[in-house]
Amino acid sequence: MHPDPRPLVVDRAAGTGGELVLRRTGPHHEIISNGVFLMDTRDGTSERLLVRAATEHLTAPASIVIGGLGVGFSLAEAAADPRLTAITVIEREPAVAAWHRGPLRPASAGALDDPRVRLHLTDLLDWLDTDPGTHDALCLDIDNGPHWTVTPGNARLYSPAGLDRLARRLTPRGVLAVWSAADAPGFTALLRTRFADVDVRTVPVPRGEPDVVYLARTPRAHGSA
Repeated sequence: MHPDPRPLVVDRAAGTGGELVLRRTGPHHEIISNGVFLMDTRDGTSERLLVRAATEHLTAPASIVIGGLGVGFSLAEAAADPRLTAITVIEREPAVAAWHRGPLRPASAGALDDPRVRLHLTDLLDWLDTDPGTHDALCLDIDNGPHWTVTPGNARLYSPAGLDRLARRLTPRGVLAVWSAADAPGFTALLRTRFADVDVRTVPVPRGEPDVVYLARTPRAHGSA
């Protein structure tokens, strides 16, 4: 097997959290934030599982929120599900959304054009404070997960107060799903203080620790912001 060619820079953009770079290595694309690798288009198994696991018990009509567009695997999975009649995508970086009109369009299967999809270019925390509705699935793919956030402010999502804010946006049958690039020490225990039903699923990767998807249902009544 021949090694991948050297990465080629497709685009650079000033993002809200610093410089964003879209690179291509052979047929694959990578997103780099401030020099730190975030994600690529090589696999996407765990990103798809994030949506499938969150929606596996839902019946139509159902609504889903995807926090973090990334390379688009989660959105493509959601758009392929006819039970989902409302798909909300929260992405704070305009450059990432723009790349899905161009080089990243195949990864998201052009799903931004799906009439069920509503894209909001804002921070997820800000959106949580302004959205009046509740949703059947909240799928978070923010940074590298609860244990390592490239943008320090994103750590607030995974705090007790952040989890309470998320819980208030769930319908009674709703599921919170959180993607992580590795096990996040203490996060399962924290979820169990806020939710009565917590499940953890792992996805092996070719190198390094497995990806992890955390699932939480049935918020506990004592949680408060």
